[in-house]
Amino acid sequence: MAWVGAKDKSLTPAVSIVVVAYQSGRHLETCLAALATQGFTDHEIILLDNASADGAPQAAAAAHPLVRFVEAGENLGFAAGVNRAARLARGRWMALINPDAFADPDWLATLMAATQTWPAVKCFSSRQLMADDPSRLDGLGDVMSGAGFPFRGGYTGRDPGPVAPGEVFSACGGAMLVDRDFFLKLGGFDERLFCYCEDVDFGYRMRLIGEPTIVVPAAVVRHVGSTASGGPRSTFAVFHGTRNRLWVYVKNTPPLLLGLTLPLHLLTTALLFLRHADRHEFKAPWRGLMAGLSGLSVALAARREAQATRTVGSWAIARAMTWNPLDLLLRRVVIKR
Repeated sequence: MAWVGAKDKSLTPAVSIVVVAYQSGRHLETCLAALATQGFTDHEIILLDNASADGAPQAAAAAHPLVRFVEAGENLGFAAGVNRAARLARGRWMALINPDAFADPDWLATLMAATQTWPAVKCFSSRQLMADDPSRLDGLGDVMSGAGFPFRGGYTGRDPGPVAPGEVFSACGGAMLVDRDFFLKLGGFDERLFCYCEDVDFGYRMRLIGEPTIVVPAAVVRHVGSTASGGPRSTFAVFHGTRNRLWVYVKNTPPLLLGLTLPLHLLTTALLFLRHADRHEFKAPWRGLMAGLSGLSVALAARREAQATRTVGSWAIARAMTWNPLDLLLRRVVIKR
């Protein structure tokens, strides 16, 4: 693992901003330039590169010498990349932002103000807007449906404008703030997932021990999304999303809820595959489903770990979900007051 940049161990910033890059291209420089304008300056920036071949991380690190640049030497995936950066970080809080997400100048200050408003809360989510059309949402907190299907609230819908902060099921890892010690004690992101759904899995594990997540709509980033790395609905994203969604459902759903929701989960899966077929994208989700089923032993081993930590009952988890099928169908924002 190669390391370049500021390494003064006496520095103890309030926040460590973590950017995990892989083939991020020109967007990475824009991301770091936006972070350089943050009004909240008591932070460090850790850029971890997962063996990109485009040279963008090296160029960006050279342009921003105060960034702590870590070369992983291999593609660890997003989950393991964040975990490694978290162990290297020095801040009490850790802010995650995607390399193709561009933070408003008051993004970090707004999130840090939320930690004062809710001092007992360990995790906060942001408002994500589409970079190419800021009138549309990329997400306003993550939602978990009763069928066990997670989704980004409001994805591709119209930005609703001013929204009060409130509780969401989980935070989107593309722009979130989390207590770093808490993150590590809970095991960080599940590296078995590699990427996609690791943030939902982390939020679910928080739920299992009674820890909420607050979305802070005034903390805004603009996100390019999948079009930055292979086009919309890339086969990589669909494969990992399908596999990991199944694993997260099996791993985290409490026994009572698992029995009650399994028929609904199977029905929703079948309906989703009909939609995939209509879009002529059947191969990638089918491969993802088969990988998920063949790897159920992985999910069941993870389930034993997750359920052993659970301190709340099924009702508490059910209340944090949405049971309105239209919320899932329309990808509505679901914020609980």
